[in-house]
Amino acid sequence: MARYSMNLQSSFTLSTIATEPADIPLICFSHLRWDFVLQRPQHLMERFSTQRRVFYFEEFIPTDHHLPYLEIHPFENTRVKAIRPRVPHWWNEQERENALRGLLNELVELHRAERPILWFYTPLMFGFAKHVDATAVIYDCMDELANFKFAPASLKDAEAALLARADAVFTGGVSLYEAKKHLHDNIHAFPSSVDINHFGTARIIDAEPSDQASIPRPRLGYYGVIDERLDLDLIRMLAAASPDKSFVFVGPVVKILPAELPRAANIHYLGQKSYADLPGYLAGWDAALMPFALNEATRFISPTKTPEYLAAGRPVVSTRIRDVERTYANIPGVFLVDDADEFAKACDGALDLIRSGTLWRDDVDKYLATSSWDTTFKNMSLIVEQAGARRQMPADRQFPRTTRLGSMAYDYLIVGAGFAGSVLAERLASESDLKVLVCDRRPHIAGNAYDYHDAAGILVHKYGPHIFHTNSDDVFSYLSRFTAWRPYEHRVLSQVGNLRLPVPINRTTLNALYGVDLRSEADAARFLSERARPCDPILTSRDVVISQIGPDLYKTFFEGYTRKQWGLDPSELDRSVTARVPTRANEDDRYFLDAFQAMPLEGYTRMFQRMLDHENITVMVGTEFADLDRKGLARHTIFTGPIDEYFDHRLGSLPYRSLEFRHETHDVRRMFPVGVINYPSEDVPFTRVTEYKHLTGQVHPETSISYEYSRADGDPYYPIPRAENQALYKQYEALAREHDDVTFVGRLGTYKYYNMDQVVGQALATYRRLVAKRGVTGKLADASGG
Repeated sequence: MARYSMNLQSSFTLSTIATEPADIPLICFSHLRWDFVLQRPQHLMERFSTQRRVFYFEEFIPTDHHLPYLEIHPFENTRVKAIRPRVPHWWNEQERENALRGLLNELVELHRAERPILWFYTPLMFGFAKHVDATAVIYDCMDELANFKFAPASLKDAEAALLARADAVFTGGVSLYEAKKHLHDNIHAFPSSVDINHFGTARIIDAEPSDQASIPRPRLGYYGVIDERLDLDLIRMLAAASPDKSFVFVGPVVKILPAELPRAANIHYLGQKSYADLPGYLAGWDAALMPFALNEATRFISPTKTPEYLAAGRPVVSTRIRDVERTYANIPGVFLVDDADEFAKACDGALDLIRSGTLWRDDVDKYLATSSWDTTFKNMSLIVEQAGARRQMPADRQFPRTTRLGSMAYDYLIVGAGFAGSVLAERLASESDLKVLVCDRRPHIAGNAYDYHDAAGILVHKYGPHIFHTNSDDVFSYLSRFTAWRPYEHRVLSQVGNLRLPVPINRTTLNALYGVDLRSEADAARFLSERARPCDPILTSRDVVISQIGPDLYKTFFEGYTRKQWGLDPSELDRSVTARVPTRANEDDRYFLDAFQAMPLEGYTRMFQRMLDHENITVMVGTEFADLDRKGLARHTIFTGPIDEYFDHRLGSLPYRSLEFRHETHDVRRMFPVGVINYPSEDVPFTRVTEYKHLTGQVHPETSISYEYSRADGDPYYPIPRAENQALYKQYEALAREHDDVTFVGRLGTYKYYNMDQVVGQALATYRRLVAKRGVTGKLADASGG
């Protein structure tokens, strides 16, 4: 499960069109003192302070003074200023809130911290800060504080208010993300990271801290806060069962009485140590411990110490904390146990491992290389910048309509302002300094990828969901010149009776549908192979599916959906139709597995605007190609519409499938758990429903959806993949070769179903061919890199 947790984050470096101004300050509200224990807030705020001013606003401290006031602590070796409000101890809650609001206003005014980024580690401080005009509001939910000992009853209501206002939400682990992902539209999991260089020094330190040097070895240690999250009974039994081992605990005791701590000759409490000293203590341990209790307080934790222990080169013995198991179960040196007996045996195993040498660390180090605080900070920082940019977005953007042509002739006339036409227009104009006229019959640019803000202000895709994914570095790099990206991994559920099951079919699908308990990929693969009915030869879509998963699953998921989508039985369609939808034996529920999966931050239309914003490009929307007076207009035409239409259907009409959409807005924040729900039953007239906020990450109190219906008539969307249709297209392709003044590109121009990235790749390749064939002059840099 380790790979799954990492996939909740972006697996690539995202580019931005513009960066957030460095003079926008950040005010971080935290329940933790800056100089208490160095953990997630300190790691992140230190890094943010290299870009902007950071104020770390702590919980109030009661004072005997008759008036509230602020203490500002500029600690050494940090740019972060700790803000400690002091409030008279006899004031009631409302008086305190009013005082804290006033003190915050003073901070903003005196330090000229207008329109700051507000960053919350505790929702309890949102009440007195919610009035601030913020560039962005961030909730970094490090832990489920409501489950901690002595948590105030008001915490959950405060969190609900913060979630309603937040522009982005981060969670400290995958389990916490899964528990809260339905509560916000722009939420991201950022599990614990590690300062590899700092803790890696433990592998080479020889000197012993004086208070640890006399403790007998082997030593097994724990550092961190000692509170209700530790299993004290487990520690007591472990020490009794292993009198030959020393158990060292480093850290402050919080929320439990010292008298409650397990006591034995081989248990040693060394108190709180500085972050700088921790590698020195680790260097003297033979293994590291995480003896956590399995209770509500630990249900969602993702301990930072796990990667820190491993970076120090120490094996880790832990109880089965969910996020530790899902992330580190397959990492060498991590031992997961269920009870005291297993814990004691695992300690022996950890000691055997450390004595065996260091080869086991190689796989550990490969994993840790992807888990640094620097990487986490960069990804978080981008999302913060994007959140600020979203607050400045206008309600809608339209490309201006050109109503008349200039007197000059153009080098190229491009028909269609979708991906194929727009990419070629941009390349020809910017790289080859050529004059280009782009026309499109629709009243907008961006083709089928066109998106807009509906009446409720929700960004929707007019022509159904467009999910960008690619394995091409060149395509992603090229488009990144015109948009920043929002990480997005598409997930689809299929409505089967009362069940909503993952598509593509995976192990979760099979277990839920059949009521079985397939626990491994081998189990699932065997289950599917027993149902498969091999077809030889495989010619049609039906053959593909039945040969892989058998007739039962074929009927459940594919037959009805395909009939609705294409108006034909799968047995009448080329095998390529269902070959696009794989089946998996694991639990990966992502629809696509491409290396790059993201959505344009400001939408597709804005990306196309930037692409076509060049002095050499003229755009005419709402313009039919047939209505243009093309005499002397351009020396060459690039046609992205239906190839048979260009030739007036002289060889017959090529069949296309069309779509119809019904858009609705609902007064709820979210309707579905994922972006798309498929409806394979022929009893349901539509094929799927899309909820767009999943795709865009837009934060909005309402939601917009669309129902999708497949039609025989209407605008052409999909070429229908059948042998006779391909034969007719080949005749048109031969006809096109006889015309040197036109080039056909795109889905409709080449009568082939392409993904968006494939159309972009085809357009870039077409540009290079035009350069080579026609001797286009100008800057002939590689089209993918500029």
